[in-house]
Amino acid sequence: MTPSICYAVGDATAPSATGPRIIAHVCNDVGGWGRGFVTALSRRGPEPEAAYRRWYREREQNDFGLGAVQLVPVHTNLWVANMVGQHGIRRAGGQPPVRYEAIEEALGRLAGHALDLGAAVHMPRIGAGLAGGDWTQIEPLIEKQLCARGVNVTVYDPPGRQGNVMR
Repeated sequence: MTPSICYAVGDATAPSATGPRIIAHVCNDVGGWGRGFVTALSRRGPEPEAAYRRWYREREQNDFGLGAVQLVPVHTNLWVANMVGQHGIRRAGGQPPVRYEAIEEALGRLAGHALDLGAAVHMPRIGAGLAGGDWTQIEPLIEKQLCARGVNVTVYDPPGRQGNVMR
């Protein structure tokens, strides 16, 4: 049976599941880190931010760019997936920073990592916060790239916002 997205109320930075886990989130392609979900990640530990900033700084020698994924080990059986899925940090020409094609590509790459590690993926409603995306367009990408390939996914809504489709 193909897994489907499980929705939970709680903190996506502290997945309650056991076993190998990956916390996935969307980053921008300009090296900015400091608003939204990343602030909660940084409160948990410095590794994801430090790795992202180094990845961006050394982008001439690596794969940094839209659609790329950086897997950062943070604890035993716990990784953070920095997925580059937004272009810039502000609306440009009326278009939000979210890039659905890049998120889909990053999710496909994430699936490979998750399957190799035997890990479940945990995330907030990626791309639907500061990136300005529409969850109704992002959810099917998760189902196609992760769930359809056998990866268990849990999406967390903060307490008091359950069922709220953020745009």
